[in-house]
Amino acid sequence: MAVNYKEELVGVFGYPVAENPTCVMQNAAFAAAGLFWRYLTIEVKPEDLPTAMQGLRALGFRGINCTIPHKVAVIPLLDEVAPDAKLIGAVNTIRRVGDKLIGENTDGKGFMRGLREQLDPAGKRVVILGAGGAARAITVELALAGASELIVVNRSHERGAGLVAHLQTAVKANARLVDWTSTYAVGGDVDVLVNATSIGLYPDVDAMPDVRLDGARGDLLVCDVIPNPPNTPLIKLAQGRGLRTINGLAMLVYQGSIGFEMWTGVQADEGVMKAALEKEFGV
Repeated sequence: MAVNYKEELVGVFGYPVAENPTCVMQNAAFAAAGLFWRYLTIEVKPEDLPTAMQGLRALGFRGINCTIPHKVAVIPLLDEVAPDAKLIGAVNTIRRVGDKLIGENTDGKGFMRGLREQLDPAGKRVVILGAGGAARAITVELALAGASELIVVNRSHERGAGLVAHLQTAVKANARLVDWTSTYAVGGDVDVLVNATSIGLYPDVDAMPDVRLDGARGDLLVCDVIPNPPNTPLIKLAQGRGLRTINGLAMLVYQGSIGFEMWTGVQADEGVMKAALEKEFGV
C-alpha cells in the first residue's frame, strides 16, 4: 500500500523570531484533529518579505500568520484583504483559496471572544494602553461592538493621535487620546482596561505598565494581551485587588482557533490548544 507523506504547511513569518508558542498550540490542534499538517516558525527579514511570499506560493503553503514587522507591509503582496482587516489596516492571518492569498485579522476577534465571556462591551468605556497593531485591531472591534468610549493612552502622541483619528473616521468611534507622560490613574468611570503594549513580555517579565488601579471600581475588568508569561505583573496587581482579569492566553487561543478553521475548514479543539499552552508555560 502506498502512503502519502506530504504534509500541508502553515506557519508564521516574523523578524526577529524567538521560540513561538503558537507552534506548540497549532501542532497540538492538528494532531487532535487527525490532520497531517505542520505549523512552522520562519524568520523573514523585512527586505525579504516579497521573496518569502513568492516562496509561500511556490511551496504550496495553506496559509500563514504574520507578526512584527510584517502586518502592514504584507498587504500589497496579497490578492485580497477581508473588509474588517482593511478597517484595521493590518493583517495577521493569511489563508489560501485556490491560487489566491487572502489577508485576515484574527487578533481583535480573538480578544473579543475572551472579553464576551466576561461582559458585553456595548455601552462600555474602555481604556487601551498602547497604539500598535494589537491596539488597532482591538479598538476597531470594540468600536464595531458598540463601546461607548475608547480612551487610547500612549507615549507617542503622533502614533496615538493617528489611531484615534483612524477610529473616528473609519468606524465613527467616540475615541480620544491621553498622552502617557506620567502614571495613568484608572478612574471609577472605566469599565475595561486593556494592556495592548509589549510591557511585561518575556524576557522582561517584571515590567509593569505605569498605571494606578486604586481609584478603579470593584467590577473593573483588566485584560492583558501578553501570553508569555500569562500572569503578568499587571494581571497580578489586578487580582491582588480582587478585580476580574483576562490574561493573554485567551486571546492567543481564540485568535489561533479562528485561523485554524480558516486554513483547514475544521473546527479546532480549543481545550487541546489551551492545554498545550499551559503545559508550555507551566501554568
